[in-house]
Formats: sequence, C-alpha cells, structure tokens
Amino acid sequence: MLQKSPKIGHSSHVVTLDVRPQLIDTLSALRDRVAAARFPLPLAGAPRARANRDELLAQLDDYLVPRLRDPGAPLLAVIGGSTGAGKSTLVNSLVGRRVSEAGVLRPTTRTPVLVCHPEDHHWFSDLRVLPGLARVWEPRRDGGDDLAVPGGDREEPGGALRVETADSIPPGLALLDAPDIDSLIAGNRVLAAELICAADVWVMVTTAARYADAIPWHLLRAAKEYDATLVTVLDRVPHQVVAEVSRQYGALLTKAGLGDVPRFTVPELPESAWGGGLLPMSAVAALRTWLVHHSQDAPSRRQVVSRTVYGLLDSLKSRLPELAAASATQYSAALRLTAAVEGAYDAEYARVRARLQSGAVLSGDALKRWRAFPLDCTAGELLDALVESLASLLVCSVTAADERVAEAWRHEPAAEATGLAAGDAAPETAEHRIGLAVRRWRRELEEYAEDEVRDLERSTAPDAEAVAAQVATALLGGRRARGAGESLADRLGAHGALRLRDRAGRLLDDLADRAVQSERERRLAPIDALDVHADHQAELIAALSVLQKER
Repeated sequence: MLQKSPKIGHSSHVVTLDVRPQLIDTLSALRDRVAAARFPLPLAGAPRARANRDELLAQLDDYLVPRLRDPGAPLLAVIGGSTGAGKSTLVNSLVGRRVSEAGVLRPTTRTPVLVCHPEDHHWFSDLRVLPGLARVWEPRRDGGDDLAVPGGDREEPGGALRVETADSIPPGLALLDAPDIDSLIAGNRVLAAELICAADVWVMVTTAARYADAIPWHLLRAAKEYDATLVTVLDRVPHQVVAEVSRQYGALLTKAGLGDVPRFTVPELPESAWGGGLLPMSAVAALRTWLVHHSQDAPSRRQVVSRTVYGLLDSLKSRLPELAAASATQYSAALRLTAAVEGAYDAEYARVRARLQSGAVLSGDALKRWRAFPLDCTAGELLDALVESLASLLVCSVTAADERVAEAWRHEPAAEATGLAAGDAAPETAEHRIGLAVRRWRRELEEYAEDEVRDLERSTAPDAEAVAAQVATALLGGRRARGAGESLADRLGAHGALRLRDRAGRLLDDLADRAVQSERERRLAPIDALDVHADHQAELIAALSVLQKER
C-alpha cells in the first residue's frame, strides 16, 4: 500500500510517499510481463495494442517505478506541445536565460533539455529517469566546473538528454523541454511521447491559432484518462482577443471534462517573434508561481505526485486487460495459421505413407526399368529411376501441402506477417532439399547392401549395387515388385534378405518423416519466430491481480 508521510527532502516543505518494497518488486515483474507481450500479426487493434504497450512501458520505466523508488526526487514538469507552440521560449523565460534553442520555422527541439537546480543534478545523472537516453551535461554558467557523465558527451538526436543547471530554478523542481509531438521526424515524436510519460506534471502548450488542433487534444485526453496532473498554457495570444480566445478554449476544456485543469495564458509579445527572445518574467509569473508552489509546498507536492502515481496505477486496471485481450487475439490467429499448416502436412504425410505402401513409386520410367532389369537395364539405372520417382512423390506432396496452406491463409489477414502468404513458398528449393535427402538415402541403402554381401562367400556373393536395386524395388514397388523380394531371398538367403529389408524399410520411413517434417517446420518457423504464446495473456492478468492485492 502507498502511504503518505512528510519527509525532509530539498526543503522542509517537501512531502514524499513511503512505498513498500514489495510494491516496487510487483511493478517490476508486471513491467516484464508487459514487455514480453507481442502483437506482430496485422490484426485489427494490433497497432493500438503495440502503441499502448510501448506507452505503458515508458510510464513504468520512466516515471512510476523511478518515482516510487525515489519519492524525494525533484518534481519533473515536462513542457510538451506542437511545433511552433513556443515551448522552448517558455522554458527559457521560466529559467530567465536561454537554455533551449528556440525557433518557429522548424522543429528545433531535437535533443530534449532538462533544467534543474545545481543541487539536484545528481538526480538526473544516474539515469534514474529516462534510462534509455545518454546524458549530455552543459558547463555551469556561473563559472563552475563542467558537469559530465562518461560516455554522454555527444549530442545524439533522439538518443540523448541535455542537462542544464540554473540557480533560478528552485531545488525540488526540474523543467524538461520535449521535442514536438507532431514533429516531421518520427523519432522525435516517439521521444516526445516517452518524455511526457516521465512527467509528474504534464504542461501542454498550444497557441491561440492552434488550440483546437487534434494532436494537443489527444495528449489532453490521455492525461485525463490517466488522471495525471495536468497544466495547460495558451501561448501567443494577441491582446485584443485574449478574452474571447480564453473563453472558447475554456469551453472546449470543460466540454472535454477538463474544466478544472489549471490554465495559463501568455500574451503575444515582441519577444515572441521568431521564438528567439525571452519573455518578461511578468508574462510567465503565474505559471512559474504555480510550479514553484507545487514543488515546495508539502500538501501541494503530495497532491501532484499522488494524483499522477495513483492515476497511473488505477489506469492499469483497464489497460492490462486490454493488452491481455489483444494478446489472446494474436494467439488465436497464430493458432489458426499453425493449424492450417499442421492439417495440410498431416494430410499429405498420410497420403505419402499410403502411396509408398501401395507401390506408387514403381511407375512410369521406374516400372519400365524394372521390367528391363537386368538384361536391358543396369542396377544403377534402375536405382536412378527409383530415386527420381521417390523424390517426385515427396516433392508433389509438399507442394500440395503448401497449396492447401496458401488457400487457408488467403482468408487470414494475419498471414501477411509470416512471410509465407500465397506464392511465397519456393517449390524449387524444396525440390533441391528433398533431392539431396533421397540421394543420401540411396547411398545409405547401398552401404547396407554392401554389409550383407560382405558376409557371403566371394565366389557366390552377388553384386552389391544389384542387391540395393532389388531391395529398393521390393520396398517401393508393392505387389508389382514381388519378384524383387523373391530374387533377393535367393541371392542373400531368407534371413539376410529379411534383415536387409527391415533395415532399408526403417531407413525409408525415416526419409519420409524427415522430408515432410522438415518442410512442415520451415512453414511453421516464421509463426514460431513471432513469439506469440498463450502464456502472455495469463501472465498479464496474473500480474495485475498480484498488483491489486499488493496495493
């Protein structure tokens, strides 16, 4: 259970949460279950499930678990919004100097900038928050020593967090200027969403011209859904329409159920032009006062942190079952794909066994060769014909199985993700593999024949290749090859002929099993590689149940 109690942090006003270690362990286990869930099949709802999983992981990794582990860490306010909303200018003005590059002609904020008091730099140098981002420390502006993290001295867009310190920011508060949520650069959009997930306070910035745009409202609704602590800033409002725009924006917030969200208005000033200047402190004083108060005043800080923490914890009650349902849908689709392969190959394997028992291999050219043997056909020629006919039987069966799979998968949208939709299988490759297997079977069969002949007297011993041709004919020819078995008994004796037929029969069974099974496994391999399991659904639900009990 989360318990609220006062602690001395950066000041006597800071109030933090006492958290049982078991809760953090439970959340860490839950996080691993969420990370293990897979939604690779292109089903309805899969993109949403993937986005929800990634967002939930970001909130667990970048906010919930770090915040519960370090309740006394500075309050993190993430400044987010659309391109040109004035986020960087707002951060610079709150700090009192330029710490983040600003501009309105392009998405300037690529490497996010975090600003904190010098006493708080250790909170953000140990990767407690946003562990996936390398740290880039800037020199202190007061002439002090540079602050740097080994390996974090290069700016890597989308892969680094630039950290600045400023005495003008009170201890216990940190501001983070995030990339544009509608950036043309996909990596920036992803990073912006991840940074917002790390916030104690979401500060959503929009403008008088764009306050009705869809993207900012998507974030506002997400904040409402998670009951996160939210602040909105209506920026660059011309003074002559301040009252009207503020009224309309307030009406939209109220309609969306966000009427109680703190709302601040920043007027359009000459310093706003091109995003290059610093706004007068009076323009951002109300927002700054709110942020400082909620980071320093014990009850206010407790309310901010508790609301965001409890909001995210409570949201798991609906988000995890949704992920579990999507996981179950994925598994059901994977089962259908697998069942189509299994059914097709089982049917064709049964057909192969039946045709082998009926002597179907001894037909066409192979049958002609057998009838001409040994007068007008050599043992080698007979073996060649039998091997070719056997390989053809196996290839035809595999091809037929693939055609049945393709037909079944044609009605499965999920088949697109496997790489084996209709027309993707390569019969010539299967023909090559099966051909090698059958020729290997022939060599082993000839070795068996040589073993039997070796034990006979040299004067009466038959030719080993002829023995191999006859035992192959006996195995593959059914009733039409009865004479081959009788001739084999005459050459090797009853016991020798029976022993050779048993060994060769087992070798033929192994060939048929391996040839069909290996092709079946090749068709199933892309499905197995998707890593979609029934356990994912059960583990997500179980993890939620354990969390509920722990809370």
